[in-house]
Amino acid sequence: MIHLRFISKPFQQFRRDEEGNATVEFAMLFPLMLMVLFASVELGMITFRQIMLDRAMDMTVRDIRLGTGGDMQHDDIRDTICARTSFIDQASCDVSLKLEMVRLDPFNWAGIPPEPDCVDSVEEVDPVLTFTNGASNDLMYLRACVSIEALFPHWGLGKAIRKDDDGRLNLFASSAFVQEPQ
Repeated sequence: MIHLRFISKPFQQFRRDEEGNATVEFAMLFPLMLMVLFASVELGMITFRQIMLDRAMDMTVRDIRLGTGGDMQHDDIRDTICARTSFIDQASCDVSLKLEMVRLDPFNWAGIPPEPDCVDSVEEVDPVLTFTNGASNDLMYLRACVSIEALFPHWGLGKAIRKDDDGRLNLFASSAFVQEPQ
């Protein structure tokens, strides 16, 4: 009969052995560290894209407000915003950026739809929802919505963030301004 001590002795030595201890810790913590790294990069790129969209929108609205951009229509405004952002592909700008400009009456407030309508990149661009060029001293509201792809759509923050039906992120920028008198 084999003694239990002879069988358990190698297991006790294995349990006390500390070689490879760092490997186990590395194997457990490395995926967590990668997820934090990828989430940081993803959040940084989303923030950068949002800032660039806001900046392009502000510069374009300034041109409209001061009249330095000429008589800009929907396509002109869209192309100007696309040219001023460095992250929208110029070839697909008509698919990925959607504008809405409405005239607001501050004395008879009707409100603005709270949820912007973004373009579904699989389908053709919807007709312009509401786009009205204002006259002198009109209060105008311009909203842009752009659909972008996440860097890591199936991992970390890219997986957890809310996306549309195509799996794209929607960024919004809006601005209100008063048309300068002519």
